Amino acid sequence: MTLKKFLYPNLFLLLLFAVLRFTGVDPVLKAQDEGNDDTTNLTKYVQAQRSIVTNYFGEPDLTEMYKASVKRMVQSLKDSTLAVDGTPIDTTFQGIEIGSIRDSFSNFEKAYLYIANNSPESDMAKLTDAALRGMFSTLDPHSMYIEPEDNEEIQAEFDGKFQGIGVQFNIIQDTITVITAISGGPSEQLGIRSGDRIIAIEDSSAIGYTNEMVLNKLRGEKGTKVDVTIKRPHVKEPINFTITRDDIPLYTVDTSYKLDEKTGYVKINRFAATTHSEFMEAVSGMQEEGMERLVLDLRNNPGGYLSQAIAIAEEFFPRGTQLVSTKSKHTRFNGDYDSRKDGKLRETPVIVLVNEGSASASEIVSGAIQDHDRGLIVGKRTFGKGLVQQQYELVDNSSVRVTISRYYTPSGRMIQKPFVEGGEEYAYEIYRRENNAMEDASEFIDHVPDSLKYSTDAGRTVYGGGGIVPDYIVPDDTTTSAYVFNFAMRNQVFFEQVREILDDEGEELRSRWEDDFEEYREEFTWEQRHIDSVKSRLLSKGMVISDTVKTPDFRNDSLFVPTGHFEEVSWLAEGRMKAELARQIWGMKYFYPVINDVLDTTLDKAMSLWDAVARLEAIADGKAEANIGNLNLTKDQ
Repeated sequence: MTLKKFLYPNLFLLLLFAVLRFTGVDPVLKAQDEGNDDTTNLTKYVQAQRSIVTNYFGEPDLTEMYKASVKRMVQSLKDSTLAVDGTPIDTTFQGIEIGSIRDSFSNFEKAYLYIANNSPESDMAKLTDAALRGMFSTLDPHSMYIEPEDNEEIQAEFDGKFQGIGVQFNIIQDTITVITAISGGPSEQLGIRSGDRIIAIEDSSAIGYTNEMVLNKLRGEKGTKVDVTIKRPHVKEPINFTITRDDIPLYTVDTSYKLDEKTGYVKINRFAATTHSEFMEAVSGMQEEGMERLVLDLRNNPGGYLSQAIAIAEEFFPRGTQLVSTKSKHTRFNGDYDSRKDGKLRETPVIVLVNEGSASASEIVSGAIQDHDRGLIVGKRTFGKGLVQQQYELVDNSSVRVTISRYYTPSGRMIQKPFVEGGEEYAYEIYRRENNAMEDASEFIDHVPDSLKYSTDAGRTVYGGGGIVPDYIVPDDTTTSAYVFNFAMRNQVFFEQVREILDDEGEELRSRWEDDFEEYREEFTWEQRHIDSVKSRLLSKGMVISDTVKTPDFRNDSLFVPTGHFEEVSWLAEGRMKAELARQIWGMKYFYPVINDVLDTTLDKAMSLWDAVARLEAIADGKAEANIGNLNLTKDQ
């Protein structure tokens, strides 16, 4: 493997290595060995650094980037005998001056080769990965290095499809259990169904597999085949399948259905390449059924492609409406994005549901709708990510994600929250917010400086610097009823219970309900024996019924509850199990209508706010005064 072969496509890198040799830095490269190809590793380092310098939205500090990369590489060394003081990996960096990419690379190469030549057992590929993670730690929390093994899976997620056998699974008691066969996929076409246990793959036992091992074995190129052996409840002998892998769609619209005669509901889990087309297909279907207004659920949607956020946002506005703008130190990343057409939903009343898990593209959509007084934002304050990333491939199929610009909502606000505390503190900021969503929003607004206060088209006040503050805030349910529910979720009680019921009664349940989901949704109830069985399973997992507590109390891994408490809150267990049963019979799309019916207080509140949406429309049309703000637009009196 020649140096020219690696570097010919990139003239900059070729010239850089030539300059280094001309100045007396003549690297002694090891031969390629078990993936530790020094040329590849060093090329990757300079590629990553150049991607930052030429694209980053701010002013990266080359010196800090270099120091952090060497420190992280040294911290990752397993060879404790390697001398550090006074060597190229001395993290005191005495006499080190970094004024350019060439300086940085030259010094890093010396550090790299010192380790490679004096610690031959070191995995230089892994150490280079560590160095790159250190380099990116000096930037914003959304710029990152992505290792080759993660890159393909992440890319597949955003492309909207992967190649495999098409099952959703869970590992219970060391056994791969099929949750559902994805509709239209190769497994579903062969008759594989929920409740099946995959006990062998390619004639080798699959008992004890991890999630990663399952994916490595079952995913693969379209057209390739894999043999699996399945144990089906109440079938004596194992069943052998040869499955031909195919393209499996990754849907970003979790579900869409009518909440009532005229209200549609769409839940989007992320913004990937197929999101707009999925969304419009869902909306068109409901419009044919008489949909007149829409609830768009963006809760726990972390974002994704900017282009898809713009495509969905413009469906709510007439042509020429500003949707978002981006600004960077690099003018090629600056842009103003307006609606390019008259949106198909521009006359449709809309409520958008958000929470602290709504970020990035979700905040672009909700920010545009709020700034133009186009619809009502309901829920909790959003995450606060106002940065745009671009992904760049590196020489070994790894990649780097670099923040290239900030984005601004139509009113001019940047909703990015501060990140001076570092990546980990930044990510966990949402857990440090006030427990009550109303108190969190009030606390946030009280500390917003005047410079971060903006006005909507109709003159309502909105805020920058920390996410989107909803027009109507719905706190979480903080009653004691959630204790048993959360304990059961952590211990997989509901899933295990439904799996056992399907094992014993699956044929009967499918025969009775499979042809009429709406009847199931309205009429199905659990028998007392099922509820008693859930209680027994909870007791086996560590729930303790005690006369010494008045309210639920966690102690170590156990949950102590008062006598009679389970019976008071068993409706939660019944609802979650009903939703889980729907998922395993019909698929994930049918999980949400049931769980929303039982547990979604935010959606319930939103459905009572259509009068408030009409008030907002009157404000936007100039028929009412805009003398109301975020926290009191629809606040309960």
